[in-house]
Amino acid sequence: MGIALVTDSTSDLPPSLVERYSISVIPTILILGQDQYLDGKGITREEYYKRLPEYDPPPTTASAAPAAYSQIYENCLSHGADQVLSIHVASQLSSVYSTACLAAGNFHDRVKVMDSGQLSLGLGFQVLAAAEALEDGANLEEAIQTIRQIQKRIKVLAMLGTLEQLRRSGRVSSMRAGLGALLKVKLFLEVRSGEVLRIGEARTRNKGIAHFKLMLRRLGKLERLAMLHTNAEQEAQAILDEFSAGLEYPPLLANVTTIIGTHVGANALGFAAVLAE
Repeated sequence: MGIALVTDSTSDLPPSLVERYSISVIPTILILGQDQYLDGKGITREEYYKRLPEYDPPPTTASAAPAAYSQIYENCLSHGADQVLSIHVASQLSSVYSTACLAAGNFHDRVKVMDSGQLSLGLGFQVLAAAEALEDGANLEEAIQTIRQIQKRIKVLAMLGTLEQLRRSGRVSSMRAGLGALLKVKLFLEVRSGEVLRIGEARTRNKGIAHFKLMLRRLGKLERLAMLHTNAEQEAQAILDEFSAGLEYPPLLANVTTIIGTHVGANALGFAAVLAE
């Protein structure tokens, strides 16, 4: 019985792994004024983050329509799959999950939708774990159990380079954002079960990076690691090089999806890690 894997573009999976495991990726939508772009199409991430502070009004994001999900599910089922496992960005952070559920309702028990409780490669690593389990002969329930087990071991943390995008999106007050700019505060956030939690701050970027590495080091032995950034590749790569020894799987580097970067702003650094069992 064939099982097809579907996710959304916030998973930040590299194209090589998407192709390797025949994963269907549904793009989310970036809205720039009157223009709409499928995530990853029409504007590169590098160019977008360079221009992000200049956009007026601020960019917004949206899920693809239910019809886009239905089309992907239908395509999977009509090309040999008996079932579809569709894994998506945390439902508390995006309408993607609810949209996928709405579309899946047309296919009864042939499409199973899962809430990853995560974003970026915190989601992507769950998709990869499912892909590997399916390749090893797992059935649908076994693949789902694999995902639930790895969810318990995932850590996703970010250090924001600026509070400006959070201010513009209304997620922090103007007073708090202004204070952060004055003090050059670098805010630390962690994603836990779909919630974004503030876990600290640093006064300068150098101190922030030092604290960032300390938190990564405190995780202990890792199974998987990805460094995440929004146009801060040099710093991200240097940290990845420092922590990549001893990993069970090759480390990944991602200039994250514009759908996430729209809210965290340029020059952010982050990591997605899977703790070793």
